Amino acid sequence: MTKQKTNFFWFRRDLRLDDNFGLFNALQSDFPIIPLFIFDEDILDHLPKDDARVTFIFDSLQKINDELQKNGSSILIKKGKPLEVWKSLLEEYDIQQVFFNKDYEPAAIKRDLAVSELLKQNHTEILSFKDHVIFEEQEVVKQDGLPYTVYTPYKNKWLEKYHFLGVEEHDTKPFLSKFAQNKFTFPELSEIGFERSSIKVQPHNLTQIANYKETRDFPALDSTSYLSPHLRFGTVSIRKLVNWANRKNQTFLSELIWREFFIQILFSFPKVVNHNFKSNYDGINWRNNEEDFKRWCTGTTGYPMVDAGMRQLNETGYMHNRVRMVTASFLCKHLLISWQWGEAYFAEKLLDFELASNVGNWQWAAGTGCDAAPYFRVFNPEIQQKKFDEKGEYIRRWIPEFDFGYNEPMVDHAFARDRAISVYKAGILK
Repeated sequence: MTKQKTNFFWFRRDLRLDDNFGLFNALQSDFPIIPLFIFDEDILDHLPKDDARVTFIFDSLQKINDELQKNGSSILIKKGKPLEVWKSLLEEYDIQQVFFNKDYEPAAIKRDLAVSELLKQNHTEILSFKDHVIFEEQEVVKQDGLPYTVYTPYKNKWLEKYHFLGVEEHDTKPFLSKFAQNKFTFPELSEIGFERSSIKVQPHNLTQIANYKETRDFPALDSTSYLSPHLRFGTVSIRKLVNWANRKNQTFLSELIWREFFIQILFSFPKVVNHNFKSNYDGINWRNNEEDFKRWCTGTTGYPMVDAGMRQLNETGYMHNRVRMVTASFLCKHLLISWQWGEAYFAEKLLDFELASNVGNWQWAAGTGCDAAPYFRVFNPEIQQKKFDEKGEYIRRWIPEFDFGYNEPMVDHAFARDRAISVYKAGILK
């Protein structure tokens, strides 16, 4: 029996049909496109069965499938190790070309190299595209070709390049008939080995950030966009967002550039996943007390701003950005617990977990990263509370017992600050 000649588009962190650059290029090709998503067992095997992010991915794929069915097509869903899945697909189809958008995380790069080698051995052409960022890899670098390690000059160069080149959006709607007319069965979530989470990804809303510059530091106002999980999994286009922010909100645009800065750092310095960017901080003698860490995780430190943030995270998968800074600083500075512990906990809980930003922000808080807060900057959680939640609205939302005899702080701020500065000074290698 003759195999079906076809091309594939491999969805990964780009779960949308609209303005998807790799998909746009695939739909210009000569053969019908089979859209594919692989639930990667190398990732899934480490997640709880009710992981909210898996539920969100599943629902996003369902939306894509519903759209495809309007044009007589459907998405092929597979579960397994990507290399093994592609081996079976090569046996079933005469695959001419495989299209996908690039991923810049170390594990993803390793995965894509292995799959690309397999496809080449089977005379299949691989075409990869930039879609997750505006500028990738070596596109925004210093005059000597080296990567930026300080945000502000990176941002200035990024903006200069953006304003010179512009960013084009790509409408895929006219080409949706190019999908192969295959009727694949869409699985149940249970068939993938998961159950629906009670934690929901909120819909994004740009109207909520009209006054972003003035309101973004006040967690009780709920004036954030809820975009971060959508950016993480690509249900929105970074090109559309950047073009919108450039027209409407420069402060928000700066936050999107921070995201690309950290992606560039991760790509250029992959050691930051597990090691300090500043190696001279390797001598810090972290306390790493497990009981203290547990109190931080459960939001029972006695510092209301810290505890409210951790409880919000545990219950919803979200945490306000200002509160993230306070909770991270408290763990690293007040408790002298290494940033790797906090980074791993956030990675487990955050709906918007993205390796580059998570590692970058944790190392910023710990003082060990590029362009980080200085080691002697120790947030005072009580002052942060007075400045950004003066009436205690955010705190009472997450700590119902706040007005009925709340816990004493587990460590005195002045003592913790002096101890942190002393330990950092002693541990920073000359």
